Amino acid sequence: MVSQGSSPSLLEALSSDFLACKICLEQLRVPKTLPCLHTYCQDCLAQLADGGHLRCPECREKVPVPPAGVAAFKTNFFVNGLLDLVKARAGGDLRAGKPACALCPLMGGASAGGPATARCLDCADDLCQACADGHRCTRQTHTHRVVDLVGYRAGLYDEEARERQAAQCPQHPGEALRFLCQPCSQLLCRECRLDPHLDHPCLPLAEAVRARRPGLEELLAGVDKNMAELEAARMAEKEALACLREQVARVGSQVEEAAERVLRALLAQKKEVQGQLRAHMEAAEEAARERLGELESREQVARAAAAFARRVLSLGREAEILSLEGAIAQRLQQLQGFPWMPGPSPCLLPQLELHPGLQDKNCHLLWLSFEKQQPQKDSGKDGAGSQEGEETQNRREDGARAPKEDRTPVPQKDGSQTPNVERAQTPKEGRSQMPQEDGGAQTGGRSNKKRKFKGRLKSISREPSPAPGPNLEDSGLLPKPIFSCSFPTRMPGDKRSPRITGLCPFGPREILVADEQNRALKRFSLNGDYKGAVPVPEGCSPCSVAALQGAVAFSAGARLYLISPDGEVQWRRALSLSQASHAVAAMPSGDRVAVSVSGHVEVYNMEGSLATRFIPGGKANRGLRALVFLTTSPQGNFVGSDWQQNSVVVCDGLGQVIGEYGGPGLHGCQPGSVSVDKKGYIFLTLREVNKVVILDPKGSLLGDFLTAYHGLEKPRVTTMVDGRYLVVSLSNGTIHIFRVRSPDS
Repeated sequence: MVSQGSSPSLLEALSSDFLACKICLEQLRVPKTLPCLHTYCQDCLAQLADGGHLRCPECREKVPVPPAGVAAFKTNFFVNGLLDLVKARAGGDLRAGKPACALCPLMGGASAGGPATARCLDCADDLCQACADGHRCTRQTHTHRVVDLVGYRAGLYDEEARERQAAQCPQHPGEALRFLCQPCSQLLCRECRLDPHLDHPCLPLAEAVRARRPGLEELLAGVDKNMAELEAARMAEKEALACLREQVARVGSQVEEAAERVLRALLAQKKEVQGQLRAHMEAAEEAARERLGELESREQVARAAAAFARRVLSLGREAEILSLEGAIAQRLQQLQGFPWMPGPSPCLLPQLELHPGLQDKNCHLLWLSFEKQQPQKDSGKDGAGSQEGEETQNRREDGARAPKEDRTPVPQKDGSQTPNVERAQTPKEGRSQMPQEDGGAQTGGRSNKKRKFKGRLKSISREPSPAPGPNLEDSGLLPKPIFSCSFPTRMPGDKRSPRITGLCPFGPREILVADEQNRALKRFSLNGDYKGAVPVPEGCSPCSVAALQGAVAFSAGARLYLISPDGEVQWRRALSLSQASHAVAAMPSGDRVAVSVSGHVEVYNMEGSLATRFIPGGKANRGLRALVFLTTSPQGNFVGSDWQQNSVVVCDGLGQVIGEYGGPGLHGCQPGSVSVDKKGYIFLTLREVNKVVILDPKGSLLGDFLTAYHGLEKPRVTTMVDGRYLVVSLSNGTIHIFRVRSPDS
């Protein structure tokens, strides 16, 4: 039975690290083989022996040490043979250039022997030319294989030398091992055969190998079969893991869509209920106005009659009183018998009634169920897609997997019922079988949904953000982050840990990273692939960076540089020394660059000429601004982080302030890096609280966009790529990329 694995070549065994000890990392000396078939130096194994046992450094298997010590482990004659071949190829006087002849000293020649030019593969001796010619002419050695020494050293005769190589007996130097003692399973030379093993049945080595090779090949075939099964199991495990990742991504998207549907339905119900409240209030006010008018009219009539009667009684003479007595008495009796109260008010007080499930802490609008993966012969993308479609269809069916009592619609005042949108409650037995992690995920999902309600914006960082402004109420939902990937920026050539001080988009789906610590501008794709670097002038440490049309602008120290993609400096401009760092931003047109200088903004064109200069808010704010971070919006506005006013300021191209925010949403932190998406939403970094908050185009706070829940740990700078990918760099040099999902997408 032949092994299914490919046989290694002799050249591979000699040139690889097969002959190196994995402990001392040097060539094996006195190689000993453990039962796990790993070979090490005898001295190295002696250092590992502890308490009669040792652990294999490679497979960590615990091996008992024989009573005689590590020297009693089997000697690896196979490795010894390869080592002899390697030593023979590298032997001789290397400094002199050629080894000496081994036969010349035996024949009475020079004591050191002449220079060797040939080698006998059978005798394993180096020979000079004269000895080599005589070696072929004797009766005993005329069949020996004599080859040139240069070719032998080059490895041209390794296979022949290996075939003619004989293992030497360790007890009797110079004697080759020729026999196998069957009872003792020990290799013997002729001397060993005549001493203690004389009465034991022995076989020549060739015959013993022919007898035992089939058994070893059968065992090897069984191991090859096991390895094939292990490889198949490993591939199946990888496929299962890939399938799990795809399914998790699909379910995550379904969770997002389901939450969106629930929120839209809830917002629609909110508007409907508020409309009913307004209609009820208007009808009640109209009825109340009619009743109040009637009551006021009757009150005026009664008040006038009573006042007339009091005047007559107090000021009239006896004759006058008696003459009007009948009329007054008749009118007063008439007024007393008049029904003053129009009856009980028909006004109804509204009361808000919530579905019982919303008040139940165990009610889950979304939950997970786990099913065993069914093995499929054709588990391609089509099958996955059909499975996804089937699951989606099942979720759309009313009451597909929910108890009947949990699908009770919410009654309304007008007799209508609330649509059943993802309102099913998890069965109790289903909840009891769910892992603990899922409960945490559902709790996070409920908090995510709460963040989208008006007036219920919650933060999972250190402090809750204030209630969102009216823009959130008008739009209904905020842009949402969807994690894309994460990757480190430290490259093999970096001498220090990266310190990212600037980010900008660079080409299609690429970013340019300013690593101030390593004085480099690194290019990465949005998938984290390193694309090389843009050369910078020697001695420059890029701080802030912006990409223009066919050029790169960056600030370093108190200078602004414009270089080509291959590192050629096109121009440099000196900046104010009063500011430690200068923020750089590219204009939307790509032909101008803006830089913050001592509280004002300077805009330069591609030729290096100053195009415009302004102070946010005009000259009245001179000396009152300190823009540490700066960016531009697709609408042509400027957004900056003002550390002197501790606010975020939005201004147009002329410096007129459009909006400014410095409220409690900053949590007392200095505003950090700013980025703007294609719709004008502003993403502000708050490094101290590990947050990225979102503001509307006019600078009003809307709420949290990223928190520590999304993996933020000391975020440093951000940038927006293609208007829909937010790139966030952390203080440890890691970059996170999130796709910004707009509410209407």
